Amino acid sequence: MAIRFQYNKISLQSLNKQLKIRTQALPILKNKESALRIEVKKARDVADGYKSEFSSTLKRYSEGVRLWAEFDPGLLTIREIKVRTIKIAGIKIPEFEDISFKIKPLNLFGSPAWYPRGIMIMRELYTIITKKDLALRKMELLNTARKKTTQKVNLYEKVQIPGYEDAIRRIKSFLEDEENLQKSSQKIIKSRQAAVEESVAAW
Repeated sequence: MAIRFQYNKISLQSLNKQLKIRTQALPILKNKESALRIEVKKARDVADGYKSEFSSTLKRYSEGVRLWAEFDPGLLTIREIKVRTIKIAGIKIPEFEDISFKIKPLNLFGSPAWYPRGIMIMRELYTIITKKDLALRKMELLNTARKKTTQKVNLYEKVQIPGYEDAIRRIKSFLEDEENLQKSSQKIIKSRQAAVEESVAAW
């Protein structure tokens, strides 16, 4: 990214201001990036934990797998998933709070005796899946924010700050050269004036 500037003091002041903003913001952005990286790992670990829990729960009830073929999946539906919003490093993240279900009235005499147990198992599995999906969503949001923060850190650190420093150095060098040139010109003018005055006095 090319830094636009002019070779004057106003441009120099503006560049110094922009450089100061970025220099002060860089450590904050680096801390944010580091915090988000840790939070992404935590969210991934939580999601992996729910995946393992889901697999072990399925395995635990796998012996009754033949019975599940006769289970009516319409007996249990999710009524509501309550999610609260929390902030992590300034990012709004959904967090699981509660899940409620709607259970279809069950004819205990006309249905298999294991149906109430089946409903309980389904509730457990739905809850784990919901928690896992929210943990993955949390990880996704945090990772997107981390990537954006990393891009900004790289932009400041590798492009903008060196660019502003280089532009400031060039303006300062130009202004110094201009000042030296003016001083030299003034000396030449003074020495010429002195020479003229001397020749006039010699007349």
